[in-house]
Amino acid sequence: MTGFIAQFPDHATRAALLADDPLWLILLKAIVILLIGPIMTIGLIVWERKAVGRMQNRPGPNRVGPNGYFQAFADAIKLPFKEQIIPDTADRKVYFLAPVISAVPALVALAAIPFGPEVSIFGERTTLQLIDLPVGVLVILACSAIGVYGIVLAGWSSGSPYPLLGGLRSAAQVISYEIAMGLSIVGVVLYAGSLGTSDIVAAQEHGWYFWMLPVSFVIYLISMVGETNRAPFDLPEAESELVGGFHTEYSSMKFAMFFLAEYVNMVIVSALATTLFLGGWLFPFVGADSALNQGWLPVIWFFAKLFILLFGFIWLRGTLPRLRYDQFMQLGWKVLVPVNLVWIVVIVFFRAVNNNGGWTLGQGLIGFAVAVVVLVLIALALPDKPIVDEDYVPITGGGFPLPPLDLKVPESTPRQKALAKAQLKAAKRKPVAVAAGPSGTSERTSESSQKGAQDGDV
Repeated sequence: MTGFIAQFPDHATRAALLADDPLWLILLKAIVILLIGPIMTIGLIVWERKAVGRMQNRPGPNRVGPNGYFQAFADAIKLPFKEQIIPDTADRKVYFLAPVISAVPALVALAAIPFGPEVSIFGERTTLQLIDLPVGVLVILACSAIGVYGIVLAGWSSGSPYPLLGGLRSAAQVISYEIAMGLSIVGVVLYAGSLGTSDIVAAQEHGWYFWMLPVSFVIYLISMVGETNRAPFDLPEAESELVGGFHTEYSSMKFAMFFLAEYVNMVIVSALATTLFLGGWLFPFVGADSALNQGWLPVIWFFAKLFILLFGFIWLRGTLPRLRYDQFMQLGWKVLVPVNLVWIVVIVFFRAVNNNGGWTLGQGLIGFAVAVVVLVLIALALPDKPIVDEDYVPITGGGFPLPPLDLKVPESTPRQKALAKAQLKAAKRKPVAVAAGPSGTSERTSESSQKGAQDGDV
């Protein structure tokens, strides 16, 4: 019992420990948390390129450093020194602000993640967490969602059609999959009875939620891939459709900040999945008072689970093709959200039954029979699937929307109009050219002398 109290103090005790942290320890934690994202980004870039190369039967990066492992360092040095190209039609203030909005919240979100139990750092007892809020899960979700504003603003401020389409896609994508992700966390909150990340980890001492709430776990995994704009859900930057998507017009350090934000967001959603469903820093199949869950060892277990989830991102990128946009939206709104809502009702029902003393055998059989009858009625109420003639060839070419017959294509785009206007202003400021005549004098001088001679004759 003493080990349990030492490892899982209540919220007030953890808050007291964090409140007693000296200033130097708070700064040390903040610096480490800010460095976790960039350091893991450097490692993930090389790991992803090596792993995808292995999946595609090619070596991957193998030139910079031993076996190519210094490639990410070369890219990090190269990008800040590349030329910055800014479109003439860009809104410069928003254009420069968008990468910052994407990167900064991603670096801050890890502050609410518990990386380990109570430890001693240079003689100071503290928890491996910067802040322990009662609504820590909501803080992490908010930080991951704010970064999308940077993507939307980047697409709008570039003054180009492809980035704008990428920004609009990103806005629709985040709204769709943020709802599914939020609903998948409801089951965890109902079981743990708290929105605090440390409380959720403590509630999983006797069983992780990934097998107690399998539907929530699967929906969260799908939603986190859509939330981070990763393949096969990388529609906002689909190179086959939108050149580069929202960052088409970005280069140099601003592009590097978008790149950093993408990989740090992968780390955030994976760390949150580890905390919510995989027991956080707890080692499996042992109690909280075990030696494996004391000291600094739990930090290793946390990052081991984190890297397993990050490898899932890489595996998906090397395995699945990109979804069509309508398929992507249908998956979010017609599959994930409805299934999530039904699953929440099921969780609430069983939680209420367990809290009231559970079921007898007869009540369980009656409940099972009612569920079967309801499923049969739903199956009978669904309309029959129409039989499609295999030899039928659609006249319109597959059912895709056709443009209206009275469609008027504009003669020029807004960007072309802006460039023409700029050229007209430049032409007005340009001085009149003076050409020399054949006798060495200007044509204007000869014309004026001829006019004067004619006036004299008159």
